[in-house]
Amino acid sequence: MSMNLQQLKKILEAALFASTQPLTLDRLTALFAEDEAPSRDELRAALQALGEECEPRGIELKEVGSGFRMQVKKELGPWIARLWEEKPPKYSRATMETLALIAYKQPITRAEIEDVRGVAVSSHIIKSLLEREWIRVVGHRDVPGKPALFGTTRAFLDYFNLKSLDELPPLAEIRSLEDITLPPDIEETLAKVMAEHAGADEGDDESSEEIAANDEVEDADEPASAKLPA
Repeated sequence: MSMNLQQLKKILEAALFASTQPLTLDRLTALFAEDEAPSRDELRAALQALGEECEPRGIELKEVGSGFRMQVKKELGPWIARLWEEKPPKYSRATMETLALIAYKQPITRAEIEDVRGVAVSSHIIKSLLEREWIRVVGHRDVPGKPALFGTTRAFLDYFNLKSLDELPPLAEIRSLEDITLPPDIEETLAKVMAEHAGADEGDDESSEEIAANDEVEDADEPASAKLPA
């Protein structure tokens, strides 16, 4: 049984609004009975039409690493953010730099991150990024000690509104601490999401401000020459 485009768009829009996670084409196909399931081409055509209809509105259809989702347009963020009373804390430069290095230079070991930053990477930073599933161990460097290689995840892409790593804003080759910058829009999103997760983490006795402060203290007190093996 064939379904007209208008009805298909309505179903997809409702599903995307109802879902708390991005939806893949396979997951969208599973919404339909076998005898009425649209083809992948039909799904993509409906999604494209739905996206075009959203252009003059306050929401947009976005494809990220894990699939498609409906979201508020970025330029409306300053107004929508007022729905939440608490402002997200600003996380430490150390956290931002570590995540930026992993995102732009992956796969990368902890020792290689430390070589660029010139200070030891706080274990708390690596642990937090792993627990939030923004980074993962993708392998091990074939050198003595077999240090872990870190890379980003689909969850990282989803949180930062990216379909793939190719959509990361271009950065100059990172050669020194001064060269490491995280694009402002990604940094703002990072701070917001880390704040949300910090509030939801069970058994975490440190506030986000304390975490940021501790990161900076560890960076200041632990020179690169004293760093632990990766």
